[in-house]
This record gives sequence, C-alpha cells and structure tokens, in this order.
Amino acid sequence: MTSLFDLSGKTAIITGSSRGIGRAIAEEMAAHGANVVISSRKQDACEEVAQAINAQGKGRAIAVAASISDKEALRELVERTRQEFGQIDVLVCNAASNPYFGPMGGISDDQFRKIMDNNVLSNHWLTTFVADEMVERKSGSIVVVSSVGGLTSSTVIGPYNISKAADLQLVRNLAAEFGPSNVRVNAIAPGLVRTDFAKALWENPDILKTVTKVSALRRIGEPREIAGAALFLASDAGSFVTGQTLVIDGGSTIGAGF
Repeated sequence: MTSLFDLSGKTAIITGSSRGIGRAIAEEMAAHGANVVISSRKQDACEEVAQAINAQGKGRAIAVAASISDKEALRELVERTRQEFGQIDVLVCNAASNPYFGPMGGISDDQFRKIMDNNVLSNHWLTTFVADEMVERKSGSIVVVSSVGGLTSSTVIGPYNISKAADLQLVRNLAAEFGPSNVRVNAIAPGLVRTDFAKALWENPDILKTVTKVSALRRIGEPREIAGAALFLASDAGSFVTGQTLVIDGGSTIGAGF
C-alpha cells in the first residue's frame, strides 16, 4: 500500500523556505518524494537549501527567489515552477514579515500596510495564481502558515497578530470556494518556535518564561515539529480536512499554567 504521507510525483511551492519553518517543511516534503521549489528573497540562500535537499537523493529541489511584496515576482515563481515540473500540486504560503515590535499606538501607517500586504495580500495573490489549475484538475492543497497570534493577543506584535487572524479567515473563505472542486485550503498556527524570525520573542527571557510557563510541554517548538503538520495537510493523510486551523503550540493556548 502507498503511504498516506507519500508525495511522490507531486510538486510543492514553499515560500520563505530558505530557513526556519519553511525550510523544514521543504525538507520533509522532499523526504516524502515531492519536488519542491525553494523560494525567499535571496537566490543564493535558496540555492544553498536546494542543493542540500538534492544531495539527499529523494525529491528534487529548485531555487526561485521571489519577494512576497512583488506580485509579478510571485507570478514568475508560479510560471517557473510550471515550466520545470509541469503542474503545482501543493502551495505552502509560509513567508511573512513583521517590521514593528511594540504597542499598537506606535506603528506607522507604512509599517501596518507592509504587514497586511506581505502576510495577507501576498497569500491571496499566490492562491489566485495556482487555483485555476487545481480546480480544473480537481486536486490540490493550499496551506497557509498563520500563528497562534491570530487566535490570541499581544502587547508587542499586535499588527502581526491581526494579519495572522486575517489569514485564518482567508483560509475559510477559500476552502468554501474551492471545496466543490476537491481543492483543500488549511492553516497551521504555530506557537513560539525557535526560528530567526521569532528571535526577538524567544531571546527575551521574560517573554520566554511567560510562554513556557503556560505551555503544557513547558518549552517552545522547533521548526521540524511544524513540518509534519504541513506534510499531513498536503498529502492523502489530510484528504478530508479543509477550512481548518491546526494549532501546534505545545499546549500554550490551553492555559496549562493556571
């Protein structure tokens, strides 16, 4: 029998995949047979990850740099993928930005717009670019990496949390639209994970203490611990799951510390 998690012959685009959670997702999907497209802003960083994956001799990887703030660059990312692999079976919208750390009252309009554009609008662009072929084929999986911040609150990353909450509704809407064509759309909401992107949080001893105190597992996560969820949602193992948000936070949102 073929494994429920087998992605052999499938092609996945993963944004923000030159490091952190995105890289872990790309590595795990390739290990399960997928062709993966590594994408972030810098081509050399993407090439390094693609070479490392190819050296493993399982799924094939290519590198296509693209900024999530550039609509035409994202369109080119999709077209390059089609040219190389023929079709797109999985899209993982992982890349995001957060240029501001502090209370809501201190953020500039430009910073707020950048967060919403990069974390929400870019996901809308990408899903629009890949959806037609998935709908026509009646097969496909779209995964948006959101955050538990979209379900909770923060006094220092409020605008980021607002964007991540919007992603959760984006997923629900798209799942309703694409469901009749057997195209699934889901979200992953990681808790605090040890990545460069979240370093301002986990390197702050007060924040780290607060998060781990209320976490059932009493620790923060590692990138590879998020990758399994993306694999599940992309593969046949998740074939009856759509419009959902899979929370992976070590139990930090259940109030285990009280």
